[in-house]
Amino acid sequence: MKSFNMKTEDLKHADVSKLAFELDRDDDGRLYMKRFRELFAPLNMDMSGIEALSALRFAGRSVHLMQERWAEHHGLSEGRIGVLFRLQRCGDMPLGELADDLDSTPRNITGLVDHLERDGLVERFPDPTDRRSVRARLTVEGRKQIDGIWKEGLEHQFTLVEGLSKEDLAQLRHLCLQLVENARKELGK
Repeated sequence: MKSFNMKTEDLKHADVSKLAFELDRDDDGRLYMKRFRELFAPLNMDMSGIEALSALRFAGRSVHLMQERWAEHHGLSEGRIGVLFRLQRCGDMPLGELADDLDSTPRNITGLVDHLERDGLVERFPDPTDRRSVRARLTVEGRKQIDGIWKEGLEHQFTLVEGLSKEDLAQLRHLCLQLVENARKELGK
């Protein structure tokens, strides 16, 4: 079995490849977190569901760290770059709709747009069809900046899923969204 040692660093500035856990491969060649199995082995229970959810949390955290680091490289935060990407793809839109699309709160979107507006990348304007609504759009400088980096962002996404087949990716998507559905049911109780 091949073992992967990952050392702890300051997580705020950590390289995703150096997160604090050790991976190993089981007899079928599938990765697992050694410490998780060590901690839960004394329970003598099937912990495969909990182990999978733990792996999902680590994967999400790794993706988040990678995206934050990439955004910082461009002088932005993950949230700000998300707003720029959304406005690039959708054109101008109401702040409330932007919050919904980015699965964020209106208050958070307002803060992100405040910073982007201050930096000259986004501007607000009144919605011509709804006096209560404010819309956001990219400025010329905002479009120039996001047009320059969006392709690089896609390449980062493709790099992350390198080595996974279309079938693997379809199964990953399905399983993640099944967890979302299960969580919705649980939250609806």
